[in-house]
Amino acid sequence: MNNLISVIIPNYNSVATIDRCLRAVLATNYPNLEIIVVDDASSDASVQHIKRYPVQLLRLPQHGGASMARNTGAAHSRGDILFFTDADCVLLPDTLRKASEAIARADTHAVIGGTYTRQPADKRFFSQFQSIFVHYSETKNACNPDYIATHAMVVDSKTFQKSGGFSENFLPILEDVEFSHRLRRGGYHLHVDSEILVRHIFNFSLFRSLRNALRKSMYWTIYSIDNRDLLSDSGTASVELKVNVCSWFMCLILITLLQTSVLLLPAISLLYAANLTINRRLLMVFYKVHGPVFFLCATLYYLALYPLAVGIGTLIGVLGYPFRMRQLKESV
Repeated sequence: MNNLISVIIPNYNSVATIDRCLRAVLATNYPNLEIIVVDDASSDASVQHIKRYPVQLLRLPQHGGASMARNTGAAHSRGDILFFTDADCVLLPDTLRKASEAIARADTHAVIGGTYTRQPADKRFFSQFQSIFVHYSETKNACNPDYIATHAMVVDSKTFQKSGGFSENFLPILEDVEFSHRLRRGGYHLHVDSEILVRHIFNFSLFRSLRNALRKSMYWTIYSIDNRDLLSDSGTASVELKVNVCSWFMCLILITLLQTSVLLLPAISLLYAANLTINRRLLMVFYKVHGPVFFLCATLYYLALYPLAVGIGTLIGVLGYPFRMRQLKESV
């Protein structure tokens, strides 16, 4: 018997992707599901598009954020299993079947996660880079991940109800990280199943890729300082990425000092050698997925430009931490 799965999708101005998202959910081969789309007071035409599909549409009276939308969807669900995903994600035909099988195998105190496919929904270079980076980062510690991402989160409905849901008084992103940490402290187990896959629609240009890196690193830094786990190996906020960013800025300092001493050149070489060694597994995935040309371009981007955006975002997060925390406390 297939348990009823409630697929919950928050929508906020997602007119560019929501059709593809909903068509994919409806095309899955899972026979027992309900689809709940919660519109977060969109100002575009996405609601008109959603109404074309046989889904339950809920509309928030004002913009409340993804956490409120997901909680609202869960509160109106009938499923034994909740499957959270995003309006810019495309489920594969067997995604829900894999999710149902995974949670059936798990114990009652488990939250299961999926991840992105290595190949995104669009063919742009920076989208391919991001999809591989996220897939690698979220699956390398599959048996003991730091968090479960809401682009593919599978949770028993009773577990979700007991948890109190996603925090609605939180940062604009990372509510899934906070939710995961809270459940783990409550004795629940987290597990990532690499067979539960969704294809993400990034449409990343160079600018959008760097902006995404800066924004996420900024909020991640704010959360991590408050959570006291700034240096932990946490999914896309991985040890490898943190070493890469530190190496980039240390090399910048040493290159600046080279004007006074060429003896610093061996130190720069050693830093890059250490960075390449620590990041070798990710870099090899670039090669395995798309070949040598992509490997060279992705490695150059990851080592030379990506850490600059992450580093700037981290610095902004450190400087903005006191102000942001004061804002959150005042809004309680």
